[in-house]
Amino acid sequence: CSSKMLLISSPESMEINPLYSAMEMPLKKYWKILCHLEPCDAVDVDQAVKAAKLAFGHWSKMSGMERARIMIKAAHIIESRREEIAQMEVIDNGKSITEARLDVDSARLCIEYYAGLANTLAGQHVQLPGGSFAYTRREPLGVCAGIGAWNYPFQIAAWKSAPALACGNSMVFKPSPLTPVTAVMLAEIYAEAGAPESLFSVVQGGQETGSLLCHHPDVAKVSFTGSVPTGRKIMEMASKGVKPVTLELGGKSPLLIFQDSDLENAVRGALMANFLSQGQVCSNGTRVFVHENILPQFLEEVVKRTQRIEIGDPLLDNTRMGALVSQPHLDKVLSFVDQAKKEGATVLCGGEPFVPTDPKLRGGYYMTPCVLGECKDEMTCVREEIFGPVMSVLSFETEEEVLQRANDTTMGLAAGVFTRDVKRAHRVVENLKAGSCFINNYNITPVEVPFGGFKMSGIGRENGQVTIEYYSQLKTVFVEMGDVDSLF
Repeated sequence: CSSKMLLISSPESMEINPLYSAMEMPLKKYWKILCHLEPCDAVDVDQAVKAAKLAFGHWSKMSGMERARIMIKAAHIIESRREEIAQMEVIDNGKSITEARLDVDSARLCIEYYAGLANTLAGQHVQLPGGSFAYTRREPLGVCAGIGAWNYPFQIAAWKSAPALACGNSMVFKPSPLTPVTAVMLAEIYAEAGAPESLFSVVQGGQETGSLLCHHPDVAKVSFTGSVPTGRKIMEMASKGVKPVTLELGGKSPLLIFQDSDLENAVRGALMANFLSQGQVCSNGTRVFVHENILPQFLEEVVKRTQRIEIGDPLLDNTRMGALVSQPHLDKVLSFVDQAKKEGATVLCGGEPFVPTDPKLRGGYYMTPCVLGECKDEMTCVREEIFGPVMSVLSFETEEEVLQRANDTTMGLAAGVFTRDVKRAHRVVENLKAGSCFINNYNITPVEVPFGGFKMSGIGRENGQVTIEYYSQLKTVFVEMGDVDSLF
């Protein structure tokens, strides 16, 4: 693991492991240092990529079955360390322990899924005239660079590494500097499972480290999860080496709730579409379009449920909303709420800093989940990605009208529709310009199903069988069984 990282301690309210509590070093009265990081420079990145290139040479020559055995073992280790990884994810990120456990499960399932595909990679045989034939080979790319986001640190590291490794590649992964720890745990797990040294390695750092990875001549592909502006820069950098990219970027996704919807499920779906991981989810359906005839009932119920969301210590099982990732991000989300009020939206609940009763949590970055009513399409809260627990509710009259408004965005990551009319459901989904669509549910991401966006929400897919195509390349071989028919 090429990570310049030293674990120091865990927060006082999170003394979950004697290894960490024995090394506590106060930062402020209730704050503790989790780790010290030194960004990897050009020398470090070069060493990591060269080591990954050596590992690739061995790993790519193994059979799919051999690779699968190691990946399955890694998945079993993750399963045995589920609680430990989840707790560290909470400390690193701030999300609730309930969600963190599900994230760890998703990571494990992803590795298991691609282990199952590792031995199925195959080409095609094409018979040609005169007994000649051609065939194709699906081959790995080489060293892949993965650049992760801070909202799903462990899960993203697995979602990127599992298909890469299954195809015979190696990976150098850079986690977000805000959540640097659990990617290192994944590197340790792969090593423990028997992967070649540096097959999956971690470099720490910010934009400069990421830039070094993208520009490195031995990096064959870049997979990035994050914001649209950063995705553009990564695409530009990769283009200089004509490197393929997978970009999973931001969204401002619509959720359409029709008059005939099951209201109970629609409310549940709207909550799932807005408040998972403190609203810090790229696919969130933050533009909630509700048919005008059911808008009052919907708002009454969704506000009541939102006000009941348990905020507090994310390590407690009954907590449903933890802390946002940082103070600057909290300030940014709250500023969106203030801007919405200035532009005429009504705060129906929440949207304020939250101070937990536990004194050990009072320095945390908490806020109350917010529902905004009387929103208009031109408002900032409706146009821009907030990336926090803020739901913007809009009314609509007709299907044609709401589809036009739903698609009026430069992004297209996800979309959802709630209706009992099966014909309408499929008709609406067909016309929604988004890569991941949901009917009568939201934010469900089984690893067997591709995930990714349209328009400025990204390129390529993660998860599902199709992702194999994004971590491999096709070679065509022509075999002549007769004499050369030459024109010369």
